[in-house]
Amino acid sequence: MTGVDKRTLRVLLGREAARRIAAEGWSADLFDLLLGASGGAKWLVLGHLDRLLFGQFLAARQRPLSVLGSSIGSWRLACLATADPCAAIDRFERAYLEQTYSYKPGAQEISEVSRGILDRLLDDGGAEHLLRHPRIQTHIVTTRGRGLAAASSRPALTAGMGLAALGNSLSRSLLHLQFQRVVFHSAAEPRPQLHLSDFRTAYSPLDAGNVHAALMATGSIPFVLTGERDIAGGPRGHYWDGGILDYHFDLSQYHGDGLILYPHFGERIFPGWFDKFLPWRSRSPHEFDRLVMLCPTTDFIADLPRGKIPDRSDFFELTFEERVDYWERVVERSRVLAEEFAALLAQDDPLAGTEVLD
Repeated sequence: MTGVDKRTLRVLLGREAARRIAAEGWSADLFDLLLGASGGAKWLVLGHLDRLLFGQFLAARQRPLSVLGSSIGSWRLACLATADPCAAIDRFERAYLEQTYSYKPGAQEISEVSRGILDRLLDDGGAEHLLRHPRIQTHIVTTRGRGLAAASSRPALTAGMGLAALGNSLSRSLLHLQFQRVVFHSAAEPRPQLHLSDFRTAYSPLDAGNVHAALMATGSIPFVLTGERDIAGGPRGHYWDGGILDYHFDLSQYHGDGLILYPHFGERIFPGWFDKFLPWRSRSPHEFDRLVMLCPTTDFIADLPRGKIPDRSDFFELTFEERVDYWERVVERSRVLAEEFAALLAQDDPLAGTEVLD
């Protein structure tokens, strides 16, 4: 790695990614897939980097780009497909920061507040732009519950999720007993670039009648939100958070020719939500030759207020005023991630400041 000793942003390049960027520079047309991972409030640390990527770097692209997201990652990527991505991020960020609840909110209340955040994100015709964007091919990952995992009663759902956790500890493949992946796509045919063949996957076109429901479903954490039932155009059933099966995605399923651009909260990659409790399921970026991962350094994270990236625990541990103040300070400090990447793009040596993964 070249450059200054203490960086705020890690730019991790697989071997093939490094070869192509060294030869062609930082061209947006090198990338075939943009990924957005689950992670709740963690997305706030990427807001300024997203503004740079969505509003400038990828805006220069000439070819269609597949974007694939789960949970909050899908909401971030929905901003890219609006008429003004940076304005959409501004609206999304403000609404997310200011969300407020009663003392002990139930799933219905949290779902209503979340729907209001989504409405602000998609204000100014955002849904219509997402559906008709000439270059951005949106793919929204949702998880359809099966058996007890589709139950509306809390005890039955608890049993279904418990069975899923137990089965996953034995083999990730056993999650097919409780869940099915359903991907909603904006193009006429799905082009997610990741060949999602590890589980039975249904693909359903997005339209004006289901785009809001698909985006709500992909962020619907069981027990926390109510989920979505019988989304138009998709298989009948109850839909939950896309991160259950695709938390950070299984990148070994990528078979595209171009590169993967992955702005992420950290270096660790867990395929599904249940895998984050199983350290041996973590995948290293070193395994993926076409990957370009952008993530904050451990030094940057350690220097943040509270020494961490925002997460869902902040709702329980902080008052509204404390949480908003903390999150706003993190958002402001994370501006340096975008500044550092912009400086990298401006250098004569396209590999300066990057880490090539052997």
